[in-house]
Amino acid sequence: MDVKIEESWKEQLREEFEKPYFSLLSQTVREEYSHYPCYPPGRFVFNAFNLCPFHRVKVVIIGQDPYHEPGQAHGLSFSVNDGVAFPPSLQNIFKEIHDDLGTDIPMSGNLTRWAEQGVLLLNATLTVRAHQANSHSRIGWQEFTDAAIRALAARREHLVYMLWGGYARGKSYMIDKTKNLVLESVHPSPLSANRGGWFGQHQFSRCNDYLKANNIEPIQW
Repeated sequence: MDVKIEESWKEQLREEFEKPYFSLLSQTVREEYSHYPCYPPGRFVFNAFNLCPFHRVKVVIIGQDPYHEPGQAHGLSFSVNDGVAFPPSLQNIFKEIHDDLGTDIPMSGNLTRWAEQGVLLLNATLTVRAHQANSHSRIGWQEFTDAAIRALAARREHLVYMLWGGYARGKSYMIDKTKNLVLESVHPSPLSANRGGWFGQHQFSRCNDYLKANNIEPIQW
């Protein structure tokens, strides 16, 4: 795997690239992509990092692994390419933003516009085999993405971490809640959201209020 990652992240994660697990991870990913359809396309594997440099991160949204059907994934958690129908979780995210902030639901589910404002849309696992959710969840990606979260936790403060669902909430132990805002809720998937605990949490306005209170430009959700 040819690691083409934004320079500030390359510096922060330099030690990870030199560890044995990352060499094995790279080999496994190369083999998977050569033998099976996998997502996202190779050039987008590190898209979350490339669009949102380390020093520009304001918000962290953690997903589990990429969408696994054709044309959807492009390296940002919960985001889909232009022209792709909104997956159910993304529909619920947009509905909550509309209810919280009064903004119109967008025409596109491409969240590049968030990433460019400082939202790190980080999947814990960065690749997946087509049609097989979580198929790459045990090949080493989580050690790498946990290192990214730890780097932010150690060297940045006044960030907003949005942890949706049990999996993402399991990362909260790495974050100093006295120096950052941690917003936890159920996952926006219909199965979880419709049981309560997703809608009406006002996470997006609370996020922006916290940023503004710390003299940080809020996100245009």
